[in-house]
Amino acid sequence: MVKLPPLPLRGLVRLRPAADIWRRPALSAAAAMAVLDVTLLALGRLDLALYTAAGALCALYAHDRPYARRARTLAWVVLGAVAGMGVALTSAAFIHSAPLLVLLAALVAAVHKAVCDAARIGPPGNVVLTFVTSTAFFVPQRAAEVPAHLGLVAASGALAWLICMAPGLLRPHGPERIAVARLLEATARGDRHAVLVTAEAARRACAGEPALEAPVRWAEAASEGEAGRLREVARELRRGNSPIPPLPDAGDFAPGPPFRADARCPRTPDGLYLAATRVALGGTLAGWLALALGGTHPHWAVVAAASVVQAHATASWQRGAQRVIGNVVGLALFAVLLPLARTGEVVMVAVALALQVAAEATIARNYWLGSVFVTPMALLLGEFAGAHPAGGTMTDRGVDTVAGAAVGVLVCLLIADARAVDRVEAALRRVHDARTGTRDAPGARERLGAALLELRAAADVAAGERRRALPEARIAARVAHEEREGHRALAALHAPAPSAG
Repeated sequence: MVKLPPLPLRGLVRLRPAADIWRRPALSAAAAMAVLDVTLLALGRLDLALYTAAGALCALYAHDRPYARRARTLAWVVLGAVAGMGVALTSAAFIHSAPLLVLLAALVAAVHKAVCDAARIGPPGNVVLTFVTSTAFFVPQRAAEVPAHLGLVAASGALAWLICMAPGLLRPHGPERIAVARLLEATARGDRHAVLVTAEAARRACAGEPALEAPVRWAEAASEGEAGRLREVARELRRGNSPIPPLPDAGDFAPGPPFRADARCPRTPDGLYLAATRVALGGTLAGWLALALGGTHPHWAVVAAASVVQAHATASWQRGAQRVIGNVVGLALFAVLLPLARTGEVVMVAVALALQVAAEATIARNYWLGSVFVTPMALLLGEFAGAHPAGGTMTDRGVDTVAGAAVGVLVCLLIADARAVDRVEAALRRVHDARTGTRDAPGARERLGAALLELRAAADVAAGERRRALPEARIAARVAHEEREGHRALAALHAPAPSAG
């Protein structure tokens, strides 16, 4: 029998600062949903809101990417939503076995998880796609209706694409400027790991933009005494299209490595397979448990199980606890808002849109807080097709969420990442080789920075796996040593070039 150490409670409900660009995805998704919902209201077909929401919610993605990359990423997200909904609606039309539909929903959720993680899609990741797709598996459907409903998904996704691309007409380099501002702010704070993460993002964002490459190189070479100037330039970069303030002379610091749009940290395919396996197994077992408990919305359990699967077991436990807390409070909020929402369809749509914006405003502060608003929004979307008994719906939601979160966490605890420590050992070797290698070799800084990022990610996963954490103090000490020496070597590589003469 496996003995699991106590799961941490510290920081479970602690609030973090709000995301710096939360308004962009929040308002984009709200605008797309508002246009579509008002159109459905005018046509008297608010019952079709699930299909338009599946496309409109694509507007939540890719707001941190330059517009050329954003266009491609959003196109793939929309295609993914259409494909997932196609599988779900076709299954709903031809399959009438609830356990089999649960299994299929869990498998599609696993595909969403693997693809989103592999593509580094960023927030909201696989959860939104899994939410709309899993719901569609259990919506009554006739085969003849599927093409029209998929057309609604595609059309609403196209609208979401247009809304997300529209700001580029006014501020074509806005995402790049924000990426560089984040790097300058991280440098000013002295957070070495955050500098690596934001520098990698800024390099990819600013490839081919010399005016923005210069502040990136300056940030990499800046000293602690320049924190005030770094923050000042960051504020200017975030401020519309204002010119970039004068920077130190380029000769005062060494030029950075080549900027490449494809520069990324190494991926770990085995980690992707493990996450997909956890989602598939957790979603299936959670959905079946919900059915066994008499629930009529097993897709909620599937979504709950899929949403708790994080990079490692400890993070999964925390996400599961946060989801339960948020849903309990969210159900109370739904009970308060439901009488107001039922006063008319226009009011119901307005309340749902307000909840959507509130969820995006708060979910980065802590997942449980965002869930407080996501829960009533999801339940109100169900009300668009017609009123349901509130007591039964709320009971189902609560039971299915607890079942899904509990099963998802249990699966993450029991299916251990057996190679977590091996990846730490490999990452340690790469950092050592990168920092002791030839320093003037092409790409030396890029290799060392990528190796340090990989080491931190591998060490976090290994420490977070409850069955196979870093057992020997020797390994933990080696991680600390290689990170310390690696950052020193990186700082030396970024040191100002000696002046001539």
